[in-house]
Amino acid sequence: MKYKRSERLVFMTQYLVSHPNELIPLTYFVDQFNQAKSSISEDIRIIKHVFEDDGIGTIRTTAGAGGGITYHPEISTERAKEIVENFKEILETNNRLLPGGYLYMSDIMGNPSLMNDIGELIATMYKDEEIDAVVTIATKGISLANAVARKLNAPVAIIRKDNKVTEGSTVSVNYVSGSTRKIETMVLSKRTLKEGSSVLVVDDFLRAGGSISGVMNLMEEFSAKIVGVSVLVEAKEVANRKFKDYTSLLKVSNIDEYNQSFVVEEGNCIQYIESNN
Repeated sequence: MKYKRSERLVFMTQYLVSHPNELIPLTYFVDQFNQAKSSISEDIRIIKHVFEDDGIGTIRTTAGAGGGITYHPEISTERAKEIVENFKEILETNNRLLPGGYLYMSDIMGNPSLMNDIGELIATMYKDEEIDAVVTIATKGISLANAVARKLNAPVAIIRKDNKVTEGSTVSVNYVSGSTRKIETMVLSKRTLKEGSSVLVVDDFLRAGGSISGVMNLMEEFSAKIVGVSVLVEAKEVANRKFKDYTSLLKVSNIDEYNQSFVVEEGNCIQYIESNN
């Protein structure tokens, strides 16, 4: 079957978007459409131009016998600001405060459209890092980790607080919870993460940072390199946080449980994107 160029462009665009950060041999499209390599190369140039002009991402070409093209999702700073502002408006809705100053975020974590947008934003921040896995803590961080991992084309490693027989052999560490000051345990299956992996840690909410510090300790047991830590929301008014190098979409402060009020402001994610462009 002979395809028109417009039909090829639609197919190729859909395929690239569905296979981010994956090296695709040019011969795949040559064989798919029974076209000369020069025609497919011109199609790629058209898609590359549109992607970069519209802030969809970048397409990089690798030369040589084992070469091909790779689509890297990447949003513009303007689009990132839109996502953060939309997230801010959702978070500012009433009746989110829970006892202890926690925020109700289950509806946010269960919003697939918002998670997709945030996944693109976080993937953009760490687009230049070699990431072997996205690490998170069960259970609230799972949907966020999956959204980010989908854009990075990386597996998800889920840390749990109890050992399950279905996980096989595990590695565990004890840590002090930043909020309760209690000693807790986190475990990760040995099969989930390869020794020496480069990982991106994501979570929904950051207060004192005890859980993230526990994750860092656990990653040491796997000789893993943490290339970044990113959270959706951080509590602004927390002193003596154990680590400083992380990104956040939003910050909350002036939490008043009695009046059900708090202040939301932009985190450092936009600055991070601007400084790395």
